[in-house]
Amino acid sequence: MSLLELNNIETYYGPIMAIRGISMQIEKNQITVVLGPNGAGKTTVLKTICGAIDPQKGKIQFDDKEIARQDPDHIARLGIGHVPEGREVFPFLTVAENLKMGAFSRNDNEVDQDLDTVFEYFPILKEKHHQQAGFLSGGQQQMLAIGRALMLRPRLMLLDEPSLGLSPRLVHEITGIIKRLNTEQQMTILLVEQNAKMALDIGDYGYVMELGRIVMEDTCKRLRTATDIQEFYLGMKDQGVRGRRRWKQRKTWR
Repeated sequence: MSLLELNNIETYYGPIMAIRGISMQIEKNQITVVLGPNGAGKTTVLKTICGAIDPQKGKIQFDDKEIARQDPDHIARLGIGHVPEGREVFPFLTVAENLKMGAFSRNDNEVDQDLDTVFEYFPILKEKHHQQAGFLSGGQQQMLAIGRALMLRPRLMLLDEPSLGLSPRLVHEITGIIKRLNTEQQMTILLVEQNAKMALDIGDYGYVMELGRIVMEDTCKRLRTATDIQEFYLGMKDQGVRGRRRWKQRKTWR
């Protein structure tokens, strides 16, 4: 059952069309991944969903409610948490203050309980909860950004390039936490990534974007074995073909 549906979405930056009539279905309790190179429109998709950018055309339905062109505050209150590219933590606030900012729209009495839950997933944040966020490492800031989104108690989490700039060890750690959130919290996740191997290893269903359009979609299991994905996103080459130059090859979806 779909939690989020995008139907024929077009989004512009001024006169430039960044998203070209895409449609997606994000199923409940699954990890859906969006792959593609820089400039493909992946980040714009997330910004359009969370209300940071209004689409010029199309519909976005979250739990059967139309949310296109709604204020970001309203969309967040519906249960959509956004972890932006580059983390965007508040550098002069402490770790604990950053996390509590994620609960700004809540009026219940369980914020401290959820803070403890975040510290269970990210023990390093508990250790540094009095430290200013600007002094954290890149990996710790990524954990803080995810933890801040968790404080919203989201039904859908949008993750934009969580592995960007991190060491392989931290990528492995962040990947494990994303998978745990999906399985333990039954959280629906829409993951945008350039790290195709990481994304396909934990995802259930995937979309491939290029130049603002979707060029391929399938289960992550099938995408991992697709020739174009292996060649252009996983760095695997057909050893049986000699003399074939990579820059002369064409993707089958072209």
